[in-house]
Amino acid sequence: MENLNSAVETLIHGSNTLFILLGAIMVLAMHAGFAFLEVGTVRHKNQVNALSKIISDFAVSALAYFFIGYWVAYGVTFLEPASVLTAGSGYGLVKFFFLLTFAAAIPAIISGGIAERAKFGPQICATVLIVAFVYPFYEGLIWNGNFGFQAWLTEQFGAAFHDFAGSVVVHAVGGWLAFGAVILLGRRDGRYREGRLVAFAPSNIPFLALGSWILIIGWFGFNVMSAQTLGSISGLVAVNSLMAMVGGTVAALLIGRNDPGFLHNGPLAGLVAVCAGSDLMHPVGALATGAIAGALFVWAFTATQVKWKIDDVLGVWPLHGLCGVWGGIACGIFGQQALGGLGGVSMISQLLGTALGVLVALVGGFLIYGALRLVVGIRLSQEQEYYGADLSIHKIGATTQD
Repeated sequence: MENLNSAVETLIHGSNTLFILLGAIMVLAMHAGFAFLEVGTVRHKNQVNALSKIISDFAVSALAYFFIGYWVAYGVTFLEPASVLTAGSGYGLVKFFFLLTFAAAIPAIISGGIAERAKFGPQICATVLIVAFVYPFYEGLIWNGNFGFQAWLTEQFGAAFHDFAGSVVVHAVGGWLAFGAVILLGRRDGRYREGRLVAFAPSNIPFLALGSWILIIGWFGFNVMSAQTLGSISGLVAVNSLMAMVGGTVAALLIGRNDPGFLHNGPLAGLVAVCAGSDLMHPVGALATGAIAGALFVWAFTATQVKWKIDDVLGVWPLHGLCGVWGGIACGIFGQQALGGLGGVSMISQLLGTALGVLVALVGGFLIYGALRLVVGIRLSQEQEYYGADLSIHKIGATTQD
């Protein structure tokens, strides 16, 4: 009987480790989506820089999160013998890998907002500080119950802040960190003339579309595998993700008037918004959440660029910042049993948790990028920006005729 129990326990640990490892690999693949979405959106002279930023940011994110960030969020250190780390089929190690891919999404999000005029080195420094300290601080508050914030919400309002897969913890935080960086960097040269927007057309629509599709596919690992164990997996999360993606696509198609940039970002807006409540909502609620997010993105991106004259290249603040906030709120609305959800959420807790995420990101973004601007500078020179980040930083263009 002991041997049987041991075999079952080993099978459970092994299955859970494989499950979360597959999720980690799927979310890791999403970083290719971030890269190609940016490559396709920026001008040709900045494509190499887009690719270089994403992979470099991931590498330094892994170091920052392994040695500092994961400890800040969960109190876990890996500076122990390998014999200790391999307990439970190494599940703890693979859980770190999975959550690392979430943490590394933060600088990947920021990268799209600051494209075409940001210095390379200072952005790497910002990535280290964000992934080591800012993101894990809020992550630990929400997903590990640090400092009693979640316990206080439960005591006061009957439920903790619910963010199953990171509408706020990952996306809103990333989007509002990017907002600070974009404001401090300023607009690209020539983007506005005599107060009017000058169109900078995407360099490659097929690459943009490829990036969107890679992100869409990987997102099912992002959401479904957030269960973190095989026994907790829910088909509801998968179908809700699907419906939100479809809702965002249709809304962006209709409101965006067939614009391919809007069309391929619409599904991403829906997926951002459904992360928080994907385990609670009815599929119709997820569809509504995604549709509202798709419409919100089109409106906010247009207003940001045209009306408010904020030069956010990929629209990461509207897409991740605003749609992430909507996701936190939508969880409190469509997660209620009265609207077909599973219940167990408090609207006040959702509002407070979301507001705190925005506050942490805003303060962190302006502090880090403000300090870097003061000490080393964060923007390319006018001449470097004119020739493009590819030649100015990496000394090579994206394509050659030779």
